[in-house]
Amino acid sequence: MALKRMVLQLGQGTDIHGADSTKAAERAVRDALWRNFLQIADALGQPRDAMDIHVTIGAPRPETIDKSAVAAVFPYGSVEVQCEEGGLEIPTPNGEDATLLAHAAVIVRMQVPDSALDAKAAGGVAG
Repeated sequence: MALKRMVLQLGQGTDIHGADSTKAAERAVRDALWRNFLQIADALGQPRDAMDIHVTIGAPRPETIDKSAVAAVFPYGSVEVQCEEGGLEIPTPNGEDATLLAHAAVIVRMQVPDSALDAKAAGGVAG
């Protein structure tokens, strides 16, 4: 079995008032997920919890993001969250508040039987 990338989902989230990076990151993940119904695990005959999920969040002040809160958005799978400098922060004219924008890239990987990889390498299709 080999772990293979199956899906890349992208999302954007905002916190309109308060510039909370965690809220914006959670919303970015939901934005990425709620546009899709992934049936990859079903197609591979595996449980959904077998999904290996890697999330990269780009947001201002990435060190303030609660990674466990972001991971909790996912209903199943093994989730790893990485946070990087990115996104956008727009202060209000008086400088007392800000709107924060975060981006999420969600990569879903699954174990694929070696026989499927061998068939692909041979130019065939695995059943």
